[in-house]
Amino acid sequence: MAAVLLTLLSAFPAATSISSSLRNLPVPAEARSSFRNARLSLSMSSSPIRARLPRKLRAARFSRSIACAPAFSLNAQRLQTSEILDCKAWPDSPVFLYTWAQLMVGSVHGPPTSLSIVSFTSHPHFTATPEPLPTTQSTRRLVAVRATRSAGEEAIQRARAMAMAPHASAAAAAATSALRFAHPSSATGLASPPLAGGCGGFRVQFHSGRRGRGMQQGRREGGSHVARVGGLLGGVFGGGGRDDGEATRKKYADTVARINAMEPEVSALSDADLRARTAGLQERARAGESLDSLLPEAFAIVREASKRVLGLRPFDVQLIGGMVLHKGEIAEMKTGEGKTLVAILPAYLNALSGKGVHVVTVNDYLARRDCEWVGQVPRFLGLQVGLIQQNMTPEQRRENYSCDITYVTNSELGFDYLRDNLAMTVDELVLRNFNYCVIDEVDSILIDEARTPLIISGLAEKPSDRYYKAAKIAEAFERDIHYTVDEKQRNVLLTEQGYADAEEILDINDLYDPREQWASYVLNAIKAKELFLKDVNYIVRSKEVLIVDEFTGRVMAGRRWSDGLHQAIEAKEGVPIQNETITLASISYQNFFLQFPKLCGMTGTAATESQEFESIYKLKVTVVPTNKPMIRKDDSDVVFRATNGKWRAVLVEISRMNKNGRPVLVGTTSVEQSESLSEQLREASIPHEVLNAKPENVEREAEIVAQSGRLGAVTIATNMAGRGTDIILGGNAEFMARLKLREILMPRVVNPLDGVIVSKKQMPPRKTWKTNESLFPCELSKETLSSVKNAVEVAVKEWGEKSLTELEAEERLSYSCEKGPTRDDVIANLRNAFMKIADEYKVYTEEEKKKVITAGGLHVVGTERHESRRIDNQLRGRSGRQGDPGSSRFFLSLEDNIFRIFGGDRIQGLMQAFRVEDLPIESKMLTRALDEAQRKVENYFFDIRKQLFEYDEVLNSQRDRVYAERRRALASDSLESLIVEYAELTMDDILDANIGPDTPKENWDLSKLIAKLQQYCYLLDDLTPELLESKSSTYEDLREYLRKRGREAYFQKAEIVEKQAPGLMKEAERFLILSNIDRLWKEHLQALKFVQQAVGLRGYAQRDPLIEYKLEGYNLFLDMMAQIRRNVIYSVYQFKPVVKSQEEEKPQNKGSKKKVDKGANKLGAAQAAS
Repeated sequence: MAAVLLTLLSAFPAATSISSSLRNLPVPAEARSSFRNARLSLSMSSSPIRARLPRKLRAARFSRSIACAPAFSLNAQRLQTSEILDCKAWPDSPVFLYTWAQLMVGSVHGPPTSLSIVSFTSHPHFTATPEPLPTTQSTRRLVAVRATRSAGEEAIQRARAMAMAPHASAAAAAATSALRFAHPSSATGLASPPLAGGCGGFRVQFHSGRRGRGMQQGRREGGSHVARVGGLLGGVFGGGGRDDGEATRKKYADTVARINAMEPEVSALSDADLRARTAGLQERARAGESLDSLLPEAFAIVREASKRVLGLRPFDVQLIGGMVLHKGEIAEMKTGEGKTLVAILPAYLNALSGKGVHVVTVNDYLARRDCEWVGQVPRFLGLQVGLIQQNMTPEQRRENYSCDITYVTNSELGFDYLRDNLAMTVDELVLRNFNYCVIDEVDSILIDEARTPLIISGLAEKPSDRYYKAAKIAEAFERDIHYTVDEKQRNVLLTEQGYADAEEILDINDLYDPREQWASYVLNAIKAKELFLKDVNYIVRSKEVLIVDEFTGRVMAGRRWSDGLHQAIEAKEGVPIQNETITLASISYQNFFLQFPKLCGMTGTAATESQEFESIYKLKVTVVPTNKPMIRKDDSDVVFRATNGKWRAVLVEISRMNKNGRPVLVGTTSVEQSESLSEQLREASIPHEVLNAKPENVEREAEIVAQSGRLGAVTIATNMAGRGTDIILGGNAEFMARLKLREILMPRVVNPLDGVIVSKKQMPPRKTWKTNESLFPCELSKETLSSVKNAVEVAVKEWGEKSLTELEAEERLSYSCEKGPTRDDVIANLRNAFMKIADEYKVYTEEEKKKVITAGGLHVVGTERHESRRIDNQLRGRSGRQGDPGSSRFFLSLEDNIFRIFGGDRIQGLMQAFRVEDLPIESKMLTRALDEAQRKVENYFFDIRKQLFEYDEVLNSQRDRVYAERRRALASDSLESLIVEYAELTMDDILDANIGPDTPKENWDLSKLIAKLQQYCYLLDDLTPELLESKSSTYEDLREYLRKRGREAYFQKAEIVEKQAPGLMKEAERFLILSNIDRLWKEHLQALKFVQQAVGLRGYAQRDPLIEYKLEGYNLFLDMMAQIRRNVIYSVYQFKPVVKSQEEEKPQNKGSKKKVDKGANKLGAAQAAS
């Protein structure tokens, strides 16, 4: 192995002479002991050092750079500089002048024949301390001795003593300051195969004591600032380091101190006094006092309530997290730092104003868990806490949204907003005005799901037989012969042969004939075949295709792909095809959440996406410090050429960890991968659990996560992002106790048929709530089991046998597992039983936790890099919570999708170079190539999200205008002013269309104008050309006269209808406005979709597609608004109510009046449409 010498010289001549005199000193083999690399390292690079130097240092002209051949063999050569660079520009930085002094060559099979000494000048910010390290056969190290201007001779003597020292320990004692040079292959025990093609160079890396890019952290030792090696020259020439949150701690230290100072006073208050203090804070907030001034007292009250109700006292760092959220920023808090508890601090504070707070989570399970668990704290303090779940009625939703704090999922909140804007009466509205929103797992919602807009659809008739025919064509076609696939853009294109064969099979002349429209069917069928895979992108359950969320691994119930794609997949799978849909309302998550006056969020991984949060949402990312230092060890990635080698290595890794008793969490990217790995583990006789989108696994999600931290547990999970449940080492005793109580209680109190749609062919399977016995750490004692059964009997007697819905029973069970005070004797009995179970389980889980920690904690195995480093970090973050030990390692393959699609020519070249599947590849060039591929993916999807946001922004301004108009019509008691406005503007439109403002009076065609006016309103039958001429000498006079007649016609019509059916006109007006807005807005959305598809081609004409979209969208919007006005006023003028006689009403039941009104409205609308 080659040993390389780099001499660092200062501007002092003495140092140069020292270097010259120390060259080629013989060093015995036993004296070549290793020293910890305190400041300087030498590592492989694919380019010479000169390109790596900062711009100011590139002025030094090197005669040549050091280069190495693929096999790491080096040729001896002496390199000298032709110029010395002056470093006065950096007086306070440890900048050293470079010169290549000597290159020593060593045999790959033996030690170097000689060793040179490196010297450099001491610097006040740069010191080195010797520390012996064991020498390995694969590592050749050189020893460097620090020399100073004033003590050059002393340095020479120390160097000679070191060189002659018989033992490594003597050498360490002699060399008071030393640096280690290590070959990069020494970093791991894996052998480094030759690099494929080209040569490598070497670069020097060092840091000053100040924080810099890549530097781990500087620390003070003995008055001198010591720095560790990180990024190339990062500490010297700037760059931001990894934020550890200490700046945030200092920023909020005073406020935290004020809260802590109030703790003794608040602790002395009774429960009633705490609730009274809450009422007092509410009065002050509603009287106009700022929430910032109330913050210390509010947080102190919540902290005390949490201690009493949950048994948890929020740490100072959690208070800081709450302050960051209150400020309207994103708080980055590591996994296990208690984000769920943090959310109630700002939620409580902002709820004091009475305007409502939404706490948004990613799924129903987390929303219910958070509401039932931490939601008890604000409930205990007198606030109302609501919960929105998927199957709730509008009445239940309205009641829960009206609470002070509401827990809800992002999709439920978004769809409720869209449904509110499709409501036909005020009674159908469920949401209140938006005020303050806290988003849990904010990166998952605002970034991962931002590519998918929320859409409410209506049915559109489409012939299903075309989908089946297209599926057969796609099945017969061959890739690269009939079509090509662009996996990056997720698109397919037919080749010339594909066009010809498709037209021949279908017996048509043109695949793109607008009368036939076969092209979309065929292309969707090919997409379904090539780009949408079963058990990866979707699963099939009960003859239904269900989408799997690529970020969370969960089934997205109720979601369907648009534009006929979902139907194409149904045809491919041979399941019944549902009708295609048409968009009724849509909004992106970006524009939806930007409607909140105050928005914030929390997550464990946001810093990598801070630029996107800042640019799109105007949200600053603030890192909150951890309560305990994180000691998780993240091992370097292991890369294989082929997928088979990767999976074999994963199996070996799991087996090795399992034998040591360590719990293992394996993250996979699809259902298919998790099932395949599960099969391999079964063959290896390794017990494990699988958590993926399969229905049988989804039902057990909570219990699987609860035991993932137990001794020897192996858990395979599809994407863990957003799972939201901490993996507690040794197992979660309280959660296991809840499952045991649930297992005994639920079958006794829940009506098994509640909420179940019973098929005529078969009865639904009966739910048992039975939990796998292996989950529980021990069998309950007879005394505890008897106590539990007695408590359940009392509950059944009080509540009734099988009398509750599942939702009601779950709510009462959650109260039974709380620690807060209760006046309900049944709940108190169940709570006592729960505590007894938990106490028994804790004896075993605490003992098991100690064993797991001793073994090394949870080990996370990643099997593929995701589209973002942030998602990789989320998986790693499941280990090492709250200062626990843990580790992680990713096993990758060059055949993984992310590298295959985005890796480019460099990855393809590496795949050709490395032929062995089972040999791990380790190379700096490879690591850079993989990192670059991942950055490409991040940038690609960021561009997609940004483009979606820019296009949806155009739609958003139009959406706001339409929804405001709709809400105005829906909520107004009287629509008279709105109809009058419509009438006047419609008269203006008719006048402008028939007689323009620039038309001379002698050219006015008044007969044509009158004919059009009377076509719109039969009440204007008295208009004549002579009358109009007499009333208008100018165009403006004519405009004002027609506006007046339009108003009069409306009042006349309203009077006629009111006489026939009192109160009907108001309902008819509202119905006509809402129905026309909905219908024309739906058509407008379709038109905009076609425009967006069409403007993309205008880029070839050097025109910006976005600007083109804005222009055309604006013109379409103006036309739509004018059409709404014209349709409504025409319908009002033509409206003729039909009132049933008393004889027709007699057979009808109570409430028939409402049905009559509806009939009249529909008739009026039908007449208007005709």
